[in-house]
Amino acid sequence: MNPTFNIIKRSLSTSTSRNAISNITVIGGGLMGSGIAQVAAATGLNVTLVEVNADLLKKAEERIADSLGRVAKKQYKDDKSAAAKFVDETRSRIKGNTNPEDAVKDSDLVVEAIVEKLEVKHDLFKKLDKAAPEKTIFASNTSSLSIGDIASVTNRKDRFGGLHFFNPVPVMKLLEVIRTSETSQDTYTAMMEWGKSIGKVKICGLGQYGQSLLQYCRSPLWLS
Repeated sequence: MNPTFNIIKRSLSTSTSRNAISNITVIGGGLMGSGIAQVAAATGLNVTLVEVNADLLKKAEERIADSLGRVAKKQYKDDKSAAAKFVDETRSRIKGNTNPEDAVKDSDLVVEAIVEKLEVKHDLFKKLDKAAPEKTIFASNTSSLSIGDIASVTNRKDRFGGLHFFNPVPVMKLLEVIRTSETSQDTYTAMMEWGKSIGKVKICGLGQYGQSLLQYCRSPLWLS
C-alpha cells in the first residue's frame, strides 16, 4: 500500500478521534436551549442541561417532553410502542443540573443559550473556563453579539466559536457555524461535523456574528 496513503489515513483517524463529540452541556433551558438539548439527545449524545434553579429546569424538561411527544407522533404515527421508546430513550440521555461549573467537567462541547447580555455571558464563561477540561469546545448560540467579544474573557479562544440555531430547533435544519480569527481549524471542523451529525445539513460557516449571514443563509441555495 502507498506509504503516503497510510500517513494520510492515520492523520484523518487522529483528527476524527480528537474532534469526537459525545458529551455536551447546554447552558440555558429556554426555547432555544431546550431545543438544542433535545436534538442532541435524540441523535444519541449524552446531554447535561443547565438552568439557574430547579423550577426552571423542570419547565425545560417538560418543554422537551412535549416536543418529543409531537416528534414521536409524527415520526412513528400508529406505532405507539416505538414512539414511547423514542421519547423515553431520548429523555434518559438528558440530565439536569443547576451548577454550571459541575456540569462542564466531562463535556466535549458546551453550548451557551442564555440572555443576550455580554456582561452576563462574560461572567458565565469566566467560570466555565476554569472548570471545563482543556479539550472542551465552547460555543455561543448568540444571534446579535460578537463571538470574539464573548470569547475574549477565556483562555481558549482557539476553541471558541458560534453555533447559531434557528427556532424551532427540532424542525429547522439551518445552523450557522461561526468562527473568529482565533478559532482553530480543528475546532471549526469539529463544530461543522457535529452540526451535520445532529441533522443540521444546511450550514453556513463564516462571520463573527450569529446574525451576519441570515440573508445569505435564507437564499434558495440554503433552503432548498
